[in-house]
Amino acid sequence: MDLLLVWNAIILGIVEGVTEFLPISSTGHLIIVNQWISFDPAFTKLFDVVIQLGAILAVFVYFRKEICPCMAGKEKRAEVFALWKKLLIGVLPAIVLGALFASKIEEKLFNPFTVAVMLILGGIVLVLIEKRKHKEQFTSIKSLSTKTVLLIGLFQCLAMIPGTSRSAATIIGALLLGASRVVAVEFSFFLAIPTMIAASGYALIKHWQAMSSTDLAVLAIGFLTTFFVALLVVSKFMQFIRKHSLGSFGHYRIILGILILLFLR
Repeated sequence: MDLLLVWNAIILGIVEGVTEFLPISSTGHLIIVNQWISFDPAFTKLFDVVIQLGAILAVFVYFRKEICPCMAGKEKRAEVFALWKKLLIGVLPAIVLGALFASKIEEKLFNPFTVAVMLILGGIVLVLIEKRKHKEQFTSIKSLSTKTVLLIGLFQCLAMIPGTSRSAATIIGALLLGASRVVAVEFSFFLAIPTMIAASGYALIKHWQAMSSTDLAVLAIGFLTTFFVALLVVSKFMQFIRKHSLGSFGHYRIILGILILLFLR
């Protein structure tokens, strides 16, 4: 196997693992990095989607007792099934709107300029939300109503625009709807599971037969790299969010977006 392909897979896997669950847009970062490090255009699209499964596996491992019925114990099993019911409700808007508009959005908006603008706008919103007085109506995922879950799912659809960030959209939506910061972050992690499995599964079914053994090996390297990096990031982020606000991520988004716009001049 070409060593360059291996290094590309590792670098992109690190980028995905670091950025997927932080509110800074993994897709946006991948689009930017792909300006210098990428594969064949068709395979790049598949690679960027499939390595997200590594990030999802990291969430499964870290939150296994909260989301896996067989590990939750009899007394909490009903609570786990209730959580999955909410996740399926929350992912419905993304499935419907994604089927209708995803390909058109990808065609028109997947470029560094859109990423930069959305990074800045999302950063401003994140900073402003963290500065306002936050009333916590929902202090546990169990307390989230069906209506609230569906509305968070609608917020998640904003992430179809690159640079928005799926995690930022869901966290901001949850905060605006009255969730505590920890609940907003945890539910964002959980909601990513059905969302990203659906997107990755669709990409695999669509491109599976066209892949070579080399392509599979590159995907495996990217997958494993993303998994281990994401597992570390999820652990550290949950520790961080219990003591700090999300404002620093908003400032990072604004600075990065401005730098990209300056670079594009």
